Amino acid sequence: MENVGALALLLAFCISLYAIISSVVGRLKGKPFLTLSGERAVLAVWALVSTAAGILVYGLMTSDYRMAYVASHTNREMPGFYKFAAWWGGQEGSLLFWSWLLSTYAAVAVLTSRKAHRNLLPWVVSILSVIQVFFLILNAFIASPFQVLAVDKVVTSVADGMGLNPLLQYWAMVIHPPFLYLGYVGFAVPFAFAMASLIEKAPGESWIHTTRRWSIVTWLFQGMGIGLGSAWAYHVLGWGGYWMWDPVENASLLPWLGATAFLHSVMMQEKKGMMKVWNMVLISSTFFLCIFGTFLTRSGIVSSVHAFAESPIGKYFVAFLALGIAATVWLILDRLNYLRSESDLESVVSRESSFLFNNLILLASCFAVLWGTLFPVITEKLSNEKISLDAVWFNRLMVPIGLALLFLTGVGPLFAWRRTSIDSLRKNFQWPGIGTLVTAGLLFAFGMRYPYSIISLSLCFFVTATIVLEFFRGANAISEKTKTGFIPAVIELTHRNTRRYGGYLVHMGMVLMFIGWSGHPFNQTSVGEVAKGATMKVGSYDLKVLDLTEGDTANYQWETAKLEVSKNGSFIEIVEPTRRFYKAAQQATAIVALRSRLNEDLYINYAARSGDKATLQAYVFPLVEWIWIGILVVIGGTLVCLIPSKVARAYTRTEVVGVAKANAPVEV
Repeated sequence: MENVGALALLLAFCISLYAIISSVVGRLKGKPFLTLSGERAVLAVWALVSTAAGILVYGLMTSDYRMAYVASHTNREMPGFYKFAAWWGGQEGSLLFWSWLLSTYAAVAVLTSRKAHRNLLPWVVSILSVIQVFFLILNAFIASPFQVLAVDKVVTSVADGMGLNPLLQYWAMVIHPPFLYLGYVGFAVPFAFAMASLIEKAPGESWIHTTRRWSIVTWLFQGMGIGLGSAWAYHVLGWGGYWMWDPVENASLLPWLGATAFLHSVMMQEKKGMMKVWNMVLISSTFFLCIFGTFLTRSGIVSSVHAFAESPIGKYFVAFLALGIAATVWLILDRLNYLRSESDLESVVSRESSFLFNNLILLASCFAVLWGTLFPVITEKLSNEKISLDAVWFNRLMVPIGLALLFLTGVGPLFAWRRTSIDSLRKNFQWPGIGTLVTAGLLFAFGMRYPYSIISLSLCFFVTATIVLEFFRGANAISEKTKTGFIPAVIELTHRNTRRYGGYLVHMGMVLMFIGWSGHPFNQTSVGEVAKGATMKVGSYDLKVLDLTEGDTANYQWETAKLEVSKNGSFIEIVEPTRRFYKAAQQATAIVALRSRLNEDLYINYAARSGDKATLQAYVFPLVEWIWIGILVVIGGTLVCLIPSKVARAYTRTEVVGVAKANAPVEV
């Protein structure tokens, strides 16, 4: 079976090369049969890569320990869904997963665009196939998942495997990597369409209209992957956090920031014919940041709990990035005249300028994270001394940037297109501004002394007020006109322009996440060794150790501390934080006890045991639950954006676009 899998990857590599040649030659020579052949080659590649993936998954599920990858990442006692997750749990399997997703995306792109974009599609096929060839080179020749165990050139087997990394044996980690990969790989499609439009000098913004849903869905997948990764870190690693500015965490954040900037600025090109060069740079940067993130995870140049061991494939990624970036820069520079803007920025006080500043801040945050991630690598290369930048450095830089971005999120809806009058500014800013100042004053009066938290929570009120006013004004107008209730009017308003009002819901989700982050300065921590029957205090909670127990399963050994939780002297509940020691991997993991409420989380990690004493790490984290609620609202808002609007909209480049009067709903 492993020979069939390896042969399928080799054939997929050859057919991908054919897809490039046939598509390019067919387009340049005007040979439709060749371009059609290239499209069919993409479908054949998907079938072959799917065959290889199916063989690997079959080997994982049936414990075929002749295969080195299966022996390294599964063992007989692992539950079936973790065996399946081992597909992307190791270096070779995850690269095959990358190739399979890319072949799937490419096949879907061909099937959905073959009629509408005949001129662009050959170039799209060739660009996607170039990316496919690169990953198939890794799959077939550099890091094959189908290598077998052999002694003196005789295929052998082992009695049992090493098992999946215990840190990955958690439900969120079963779905966290696939969502991230769906984001990483998915940005290849809008990138391919953008480059194809440059090559063809295609008129208008057809590539944007074609890839709008691709971009939004891919951005959503990337965001969900990041959110699931945060939940995993919070619940499994036992250190009490959800983000530690780890290099691989940063690698997933970078393309998400670039894509967020792209999704905002692309509206400027659609409505005003502006920022064409900027959008090409953004979508290209986002794609190459996805490749860069994949490189960081697999090259071994950074140390991370998420990263794979050091391997020789890093140099191949560097070569691909260098050649790809050079070709993209040359193409953009060669097409600058074609990318000339159709209109200019007329006023700094306008919605256009708010989009521009939003982009600049997002790109500044992206550069800051990128620099902080690469700085230790650069210093080690130059001075043989690694100087790490810890979470304090990132927070010192990113907190002000995040607050500026939050402010612009609230300001944007208050500005009109083209220019905003003084009267409109005074009218629109009056009540949200007063409410923001009152909120800040109340927070200070009730004893809050952390400036960033005061600013953040006050801005959260400001943004919430602007969003609520947007919905209220539009829904109230519809309610009065149609004589319907307010809630049906809100639904009707949202359905008329799902992208706009779905976007407001996404912004509201971000507000809720900022509320969660604002509680960080008020965290409380208590760490200590507590004897059986004794009590440890953290914040207003008392934790009494009732019992210490241990046990054994086929897959792992476990130890549990049974704790009685009281608050202000009143009993609340019994919790049982646990530690597991996985036999195959010889590695321990934590299962924390977590009591979540809207105001705070009680978080307890059972770190170790010494006789009848337990080492406990207890934390009180205010407002953390709002982060997870915010993520869910962002997902819901993004899904609303994907629903087709009830009222079709056409934008005229020479007229005022959007709102004739500030904040008035538009009906076209």
